[in-house]
Amino acid sequence: MRDDLKIAVVGATGVVGREVLAALYARDIPAERVRAFGSERSQGLEVEYGEDTLEVERATPEAFRGVGLALLATPAEASRVLAPAAQAAGAWVVDASSAFRSDGNVPMVLPGFNLEALGPQFSFKGRVVALPGVVSASVIHILEPLRRAFGVVRAQVTALMSVSGAGVRGVAELEKQTADLLSGREPEAQAFPHRVGFNLVPQVGGFMVNSPWTEEEGAWTLEAARLFAARGEVPVIAGTAVQVPTFHGHGLTVNVQLKTPGPVEQVRAALKTSPSLKVLDAPGERIYPMPMLIVSDPAIQVGRVRAFPQAPEWVTLFAAVDNAGRAAQHLVEAGLKLAERTS
Repeated sequence: MRDDLKIAVVGATGVVGREVLAALYARDIPAERVRAFGSERSQGLEVEYGEDTLEVERATPEAFRGVGLALLATPAEASRVLAPAAQAAGAWVVDASSAFRSDGNVPMVLPGFNLEALGPQFSFKGRVVALPGVVSASVIHILEPLRRAFGVVRAQVTALMSVSGAGVRGVAELEKQTADLLSGREPEAQAFPHRVGFNLVPQVGGFMVNSPWTEEEGAWTLEAARLFAARGEVPVIAGTAVQVPTFHGHGLTVNVQLKTPGPVEQVRAALKTSPSLKVLDAPGERIYPMPMLIVSDPAIQVGRVRAFPQAPEWVTLFAAVDNAGRAAQHLVEAGLKLAERTS
């Protein structure tokens, strides 16, 4: 990576964008090489970068001149405009939104799974790379060591998704709704289909056209198929996404059907072989994954590993992931890998 490479963090004032800045700072990227981009309403604000601050520039197609790497933590509609503009300006682009995940011309990369596909020895069309969603990525990291050890047929997932998945707007809405409800006022729902304060909403995002599945749920199957295709077998991931009244950290119940059943001890041992996972599984001592433990933990925590005696091919576990931190980590790792192409 060139010492003069300029890195643009787009969506820098958002939940994920701020985590991206923190991740770049932790990797000793100097402030003078980082530019913070945001929407028109964010222009002129300042964001922290270690002990320094960066002034937020408006993200326009013209703003990418001189940028070598653009990390997009933006909604899909913004990414569809800004990613091609950054590419046209000569930048490598990593996008965390759903904008390009179904585009076969845009490679999908998951750090810790197939990051080598971004190396200089690989060629692909264009300069844009898509990342899978956090739920898909987390389940794939859970399935991969089990696939290697036992083979995997499918995974049934219930995703308990925190409001930070909807960005700053989602966090602010839960804060306001909680205050309203505790004060005896009935709050309005704006960022979510229904009130999320003291409630569970079995819908995250919009529904797919002519389908009972939401776009979030449908993405799990699509993204698993794209990423596992190179492995020669494609486990099916399906389930339900539920919006829950927590601020940060997703919880996942994952039921996995193995091709070859194995004792729970072997399943637990297989999970421990993955550097992306941290096994917390001592329920008798009340040790298991929880969203309150996951913030700033780069690993995906897994626990409550158990099997059904009547159906030993099925294994159930619970996982927790720092959704914003994990998305930022993937953006930075993929971006810095791409940056090697500029060396």
